[in-house]
Amino acid sequence: MDRFQEMQVFAAVAQDQGFSAAARRLGMSAASVTRAVAALEQRIGTQLLTRTTRSVHLSEAGQRYLEDCRRILAEVQEAEDSAAGSHAQPRGQLTVTAPVLFGELFVTPVMVSYLNRFPDVTINGLLLDRIVNMVEEGIDVAVRIGELPDSSQHAIRVGEVRRVICGSPAYLETHGRPRHPQDLNGVPVVATSAIGQLRTWPFLDDGQPLGVRAESRLVVSSNQAAINAASLGLGLTRVLSYQVASKVANGELEIVLADFELPPLPIHVVYQGGRKAPARIRSFVDFAVKALREHPALG
Repeated sequence: MDRFQEMQVFAAVAQDQGFSAAARRLGMSAASVTRAVAALEQRIGTQLLTRTTRSVHLSEAGQRYLEDCRRILAEVQEAEDSAAGSHAQPRGQLTVTAPVLFGELFVTPVMVSYLNRFPDVTINGLLLDRIVNMVEEGIDVAVRIGELPDSSQHAIRVGEVRRVICGSPAYLETHGRPRHPQDLNGVPVVATSAIGQLRTWPFLDDGQPLGVRAESRLVVSSNQAAINAASLGLGLTRVLSYQVASKVANGELEIVLADFELPPLPIHVVYQGGRKAPARIRSFVDFAVKALREHPALG
């Protein structure tokens, strides 16, 4: 097995986090995949994968090597496409990730429109409410909400979202509209245990941080369930503006305490490879950036 084949096998094992799964995807035997990775590690002289009885994970050296493997394999594919005269035609598999609800509402329509335009591309869409390691999990493009840490990845800002407090008009008519965050004390609240939610709701009062303890009557495990409960009049909830944009527009929910909100959170399309990225990544990034920037809920 030559070096390029070893790289392909190693990248598949790292992405699938297992030898058997990688073997099925590559159409090889598990034993052949295991031997290829072992030969690669012996030739390099370092352990690339940490193996347990239940899982396979990248070592620190393996993570660095995987990033180089993916870059090299992408450049080889790009060179072959260019030589064949198909340099500008996107093809192959693309892996895209986004937060669950954002992905359902905004990224899925983008993926469908993109696939209708480029029939030689397939997409693996991972909608997850966690920050994935793009290198370790084989992600080509990610949509991220929030400030980005320093990294070597490329990012394009496409919009922003607010952290809003909202309730149904019927609820607000009955319980009154809060004029100051302190008015939330003792008010029924619908909270979510989803990642990133806090029991103390933060605000800004004349530029100074202010935290108000939210006493929940209902705690649910998803933002959509909290939004539905608030729409039914149970209480106020705190979510991101894009998540309730349609309900606010049609009058099912009303935003309160807008003057005390924290600064908006940026939305970025993040990708690997820069100008050397394969045509499918570059074209999808361009397509997604244009579509998301034009969406009124993200302005």
